[in-house]
Amino acid sequence: MTRPRIAVLGTGLMGAPMAANLLKAGFPLTAWNRTLGKAEALAPLGATVAASAAEAAAGADVVITMLENGPVVEDLLFGAGAVARRVARGGLVMDMSSIEPHRARDHAARLEKLGVGYLDAPVSGGTGGARDATLAIMAGGTSVDFERTRPVMQAMGRPTHVGPAGSGQLAKLCNQTIVSVTVAVVAEALLLAAAGGADPAAVRQAMSGGYADSKVLQIQGQQMLDRNFLPRGPARMVLKDSKNILDTARELGLTLPLATCASVIFNGLAAHGGTDYDHTAVLLELERINPGKRVGSKPDQLPS
Repeated sequence: MTRPRIAVLGTGLMGAPMAANLLKAGFPLTAWNRTLGKAEALAPLGATVAASAAEAAAGADVVITMLENGPVVEDLLFGAGAVARRVARGGLVMDMSSIEPHRARDHAARLEKLGVGYLDAPVSGGTGGARDATLAIMAGGTSVDFERTRPVMQAMGRPTHVGPAGSGQLAKLCNQTIVSVTVAVVAEALLLAAAGGADPAAVRQAMSGGYADSKVLQIQGQQMLDRNFLPRGPARMVLKDSKNILDTARELGLTLPLATCASVIFNGLAAHGGTDYDHTAVLLELERINPGKRVGSKPDQLPS
């Protein structure tokens, strides 16, 4: 069986390991990134490197986009990049970026007119999941498009079809609602433990395995204890997702108090210089608004 020709547009922290896993699975792949060197790093694994997004997409059966936000994706597909018109007729665009649900639905409709399929398939699992091919992939689109690209997605993680176009992005917003609120709550809990005289590391260990346990407590909680705020998931991405969560909630006539509170605290972090810090640096914002209170004595690890 002939494997589909894949183009990956965006080979940054997430896109590069995802592309590497597609290459390991034997898919012919062309890579492009605005910073060319990031795409060229995939050449030793067998990738063809394109000088432009349009060149990468030309004749591809599946074009995967892994870009920073909705406007960037839209410009690449329908603006100056004109990628949508370079995809093989009958091919498919799989947008694995995190964008607005309404924009995903619009992209699906516009691509359908060009004879191109579409899945919005954002992911969760971070750089570790991208590296280990264990990403949770939330796919919106037709069941036909989902099934025909299932082997492609399975090379990167665990795909689930969650509904029509736009549903993948809605599922990602649900995911990010839980993550952003939980990261902020874990930071509050560790600060509460430290302020009250308990050992926050021991408190975290005591909660492990109980109802309060989670991957956030285990992974991001440890990063907070280590005061390691080097960016794995930059706070600016949480801010983008928070805006999309609250905008979508308003479109649906919903009020989400906890998501709103998380947005406020992350905006405070950004306002005080933490835009490019890891999102676990929400702890720093909590310490700022609680003068004299601090979790641990280790020095802060911050991006230069």
